[in-house]
Amino acid sequence: MLSELKTFIAVSQYGTFSGAGARIGLTQSAVSAQMQRLEEELGFALFDRTGRSATLNDAGRETLALAEEMMTLYARLSERGAVAAESGMLRVGAIASAQVSFLADALARFRDDRPGWRIRVVPGVSLGLLGQVDSGELDLAVIIKPPFALPSELEWRTLVTEPFVLLVPKALVRGKGAARSWRELLRSEPFIRYDRTSFGGRLVDRFLRRSRVNVRDVIELDELQGIVQLVARGIGVALLPNSAGLGKWPAGIVALELGEATFLREIGLVQRPRHSRQAVAGALADCIGMAAGA
Repeated sequence: MLSELKTFIAVSQYGTFSGAGARIGLTQSAVSAQMQRLEEELGFALFDRTGRSATLNDAGRETLALAEEMMTLYARLSERGAVAAESGMLRVGAIASAQVSFLADALARFRDDRPGWRIRVVPGVSLGLLGQVDSGELDLAVIIKPPFALPSELEWRTLVTEPFVLLVPKALVRGKGAARSWRELLRSEPFIRYDRTSFGGRLVDRFLRRSRVNVRDVIELDELQGIVQLVARGIGVALLPNSAGLGKWPAGIVALELGEATFLREIGLVQRPRHSRQAVAGALADCIGMAAGA
């Protein structure tokens, strides 16, 4: 509730959700969501809402005094001089393929430099993790770049780009003695689809439309390792990023490059603006950047 109380105090100071959000690094929708959660937890309304303004009602003014007192007490608890700068908790969101590749190296490097800090890694899909950074629930997240513009309050840092390939059971690569093209295989073989609700799956769907290739879907899922295993069992073909997080392809699989039609998945770091994040979060972001580059 502390983050909601902090936002509540900011709204009381700046008069609007958007004004408060601009000061503390949240979008207007994130501020609105936090205030709704706070009112639900307390069981009463805090504001008289008129147009864009949010004016404290009687209950809100009483609550504000208590909230300011609580934040003052919390600040006193947190005053530990130099020790405070050397310990705490960071919350990092990460898609699955990042967790099993460069993120592990980044966390090891960060822990060597700052052993007093604890890190909670929150798994999830890119869209959900993006929303958690926006709302302040996460300090930063490693996600697939969205197919839309990020909120202006968030910052993006590209880490790696991964070309997509067509994964094919080895037995299907040749037909009637001749090598089969990726286009022919997509049109003729069962297709295991990267979930269309994910950012990566949207890239696949856009590629198929652009290439004017009609596929025969048999299974759709978001777990990349699961898709690899389905191809290895001969169930069909799949378009997946050639990601370090997936390791080496199983022996029964061939990865066909797409030539001039190649498209990419961009993996990066999303975080709140510098003025509204802990300095140590920037240090962790640098560790992640170095590990991804290596």
